[in-house]
Amino acid sequence: MKIALIGYGKMGQMVDKAAQRRGHQIIARINSSQWEASALKDADLCIEFTSPESAIGNIKRVVELGIPIVIGTTGWYDNIDEVKSLIDRHHSAAVYTPNFSVGIQIWLQILSNASKIINSFDSYEAAGFEHHHSQKLDSPSGTALEMAKLVEKEIDRLQQLPISSLRCGSIPGTHSLLFDSNCDQIAITHTARNREGFAAGSITAAEWLIGKRGLFSFTDCIKEMIKEGS
Repeated sequence: MKIALIGYGKMGQMVDKAAQRRGHQIIARINSSQWEASALKDADLCIEFTSPESAIGNIKRVVELGIPIVIGTTGWYDNIDEVKSLIDRHHSAAVYTPNFSVGIQIWLQILSNASKIINSFDSYEAAGFEHHHSQKLDSPSGTALEMAKLVEKEIDRLQQLPISSLRCGSIPGTHSLLFDSNCDQIAITHTARNREGFAAGSITAAEWLIGKRGLFSFTDCIKEMIKEGS
């Protein structure tokens, strides 16, 4: 597969290595918000890891060219209906997620099941915590917001999951869901050791997306892979 990378910071460079390990060819490395459509003329697919300010413009331009796109940037979800409409109009495809770690997707499935159980035990309160490196711009993280949406759906008494965020040091990311009672506490935690899992997951999403049409979450991808493997 011929891949164009939009965004060539730390994540873009990791995706470059992960793609080549999987036998794919990187035909463009774009690290500016000003880029020519001709840079993508031979691309089978684009992978986008930039900033919230740049992402929506990049997504629209790629979709209008009819090129499938894997979107790793967060902070543009207020425009998701517009993006979906654009994808449908141009018969294109996209996968998005706040976190391309396969481990995070498994963790979210565990949280969903645990929250269904906790819904029957009103002695437990729920809360979330996330810790990322000091350069991460959004807070709470997109993954923490995804956690909140999932937990709030399953626990009837919970109006809004409280989330504490910490920005310090160089940790790639830790997310925890806590269930706390007077007697004990249950903590379900995912800790990323490095960014390699995010890069590998974006390539998994890219390989899955080829030949499809529409807007998908990475959860859709993982669920289909689980079904195929069962």
